[in-house]
Amino acid sequence: MLFINGSWVPASTGQMFESRNPATGEVLGSVADGDAEDARAAIAAARAAFGSWSTTTVYQRSAFLYEAWRIMMDRREDLARLMTTEQGKPLRMSRNEVGYAADFLLWFAEEAKRIYGATIPSARADQRFMTMYQPVGIAAAITPWNYPISMLTRKMAPALAAGCTIVVKPAKQTPLCAVETFKVFEEAGFPAGVVNLVTSSRARAIAHEFLTNRDVRKITFTGSTEVGKEIAEGAAAQLKRISLELGGHAPFIVFEDADPVHAARGASLVKFLNTGQACICPNRIFVHRSIADRFIAELTARVEKLQPGNGLDDGVTAGPLIDEGAMEKMAAHVSDAKGKGATVTTGGYRLTDPPFDAGTFYAPTVLTDVTPEMLIYREETFGPIAPVIVFDDDEAVIDMANDTTYGLASYLYTNNLKRAMTVAERLDFGIIGVNDINPTSAAVPFGGIKESGVGREGAREGLLEYLDQKVVGFAL
Repeated sequence: MLFINGSWVPASTGQMFESRNPATGEVLGSVADGDAEDARAAIAAARAAFGSWSTTTVYQRSAFLYEAWRIMMDRREDLARLMTTEQGKPLRMSRNEVGYAADFLLWFAEEAKRIYGATIPSARADQRFMTMYQPVGIAAAITPWNYPISMLTRKMAPALAAGCTIVVKPAKQTPLCAVETFKVFEEAGFPAGVVNLVTSSRARAIAHEFLTNRDVRKITFTGSTEVGKEIAEGAAAQLKRISLELGGHAPFIVFEDADPVHAARGASLVKFLNTGQACICPNRIFVHRSIADRFIAELTARVEKLQPGNGLDDGVTAGPLIDEGAMEKMAAHVSDAKGKGATVTTGGYRLTDPPFDAGTFYAPTVLTDVTPEMLIYREETFGPIAPVIVFDDDEAVIDMANDTTYGLASYLYTNNLKRAMTVAERLDFGIIGVNDINPTSAAVPFGGIKESGVGREGAREGLLEYLDQKVVGFAL
């Protein structure tokens, strides 16, 4: 069912599509397969609700978000188990994600009360200036499958806090997570039309309606750079506001003064986060030659201890890939790298024996002797493959790290404070972790530069993405 104007309704065509467990292949359920007509209906509901919602006080909007936070935390275990069955990540990671998703509701419930304007002095004695912020209007959100609940709240919470109404199109791979998340907002009592959900297997039809419908004034998208560029191009026709969180190709630099064992531990944790299916996962691991052997040995040992499997099973630390397309990309990257001289120290193949044969599992992999001629050096892998490149000096590794069109996350390990600061300043990435593999929070801005996106999510900056600034001049 779709959630439009406060009610659960079927798609206008009556069609449905299935959601499957990537670990087992089993059908988990079916959801309404919305089309452009349904998107128009959702936008119309959001338009009808905007007038009253946008004029509620920030304290009223805050109270709704607080209530949604409370309900989500109460349902944390159920939501986490659904996420593991539908998306595949281990249950512990799903629990962490639901907590992270709730953090956005809590943060923006508080930040809603701090939508401050300002007074500005004038050069004229008889004039006064002031600024104010007001909601952009109707927002449309397109969310990804890899973080199917937290990417909903990271977009919905600031939009609602700002006074916008919203229409959401979730990823076709994880529609059940979206449905259950919207039940949280429904129970929290948001007025009809304020939040709307259109599940669909026809992403382009829904996106086209978002782009061409003049009632939509803001589009927020998380996904591939290729699709992000199409959205930016389409939004330009009406100069719609956009926030784009796109692909990444994160470098992970380990300098010679770092502890190679400690750095390898960090690399293994962040590289194989969500089975490598996160835009902030390292895609190129640069290690100084003087400590490369120790680092590679430790990284390989840790990766060999990862336990693939169904995320609901005890001890599982690596879930399945999302689908067969992802499997094909892993095989292509490893085959290309091996053909050009790379060495596989562990993994490098699809897991096909029971109990893996029914799902999409790829063995956690470490590649060494990686060079710039290889696909994996240039392309975002989005899977459980860790490519290691050896370097000799700081200037060379900074150049190699920046040698990409992407600019989302980056990491560096060093015990030299001067080096940490100077390298952080020179890396062309929006997020930099210094001896830190988790430089993210609801309270800090998240986003990239170059072809990794436009705008920021989280923090005050995330709220401003849904607000228009006005200047008012008074002649006295």
